[in-house]
Amino acid sequence: MTIRISSELHDALLALAAASPETEVCGLLFGDETTVRAVSQTVNVATAPADSFEIDPGALIAAHRAMRAGGPNLIGYFHSHPNGVAEPSVRDRKAMAVLGGFWIIIAGDQVTLWTMGACGTEAQRLTLSTILRY
Repeated sequence: MTIRISSELHDALLALAAASPETEVCGLLFGDETTVRAVSQTVNVATAPADSFEIDPGALIAAHRAMRAGGPNLIGYFHSHPNGVAEPSVRDRKAMAVLGGFWIIIAGDQVTLWTMGACGTEAQRLTLSTILRY
């Protein structure tokens, strides 16, 4: 499966992570089943943001309300890994099973996209093979 993201959004995600090298940044992904069309950084309200993230519940509720009112479609989440590993941690894998959707993980100069595999038991890496400018 391939999900498209513009070069501008890809670079913006890298810049957000680079601006906070000691803590995980996080936020929301908007678009559809084929394309990430927008990203929105949220506050990381985790108690240990150096190695975990929790999206601000108020921002998440606002995104769902906006979506129900005809706003952008929330398709997933993003966060960074200051440790430089662009793969889901054990904690990420458990959260992915609950929340579903797409997950972007940013680490160093890598942006990887993940979703739950069959039966919701294992994270499956997807490929960002098409980077479009639009």
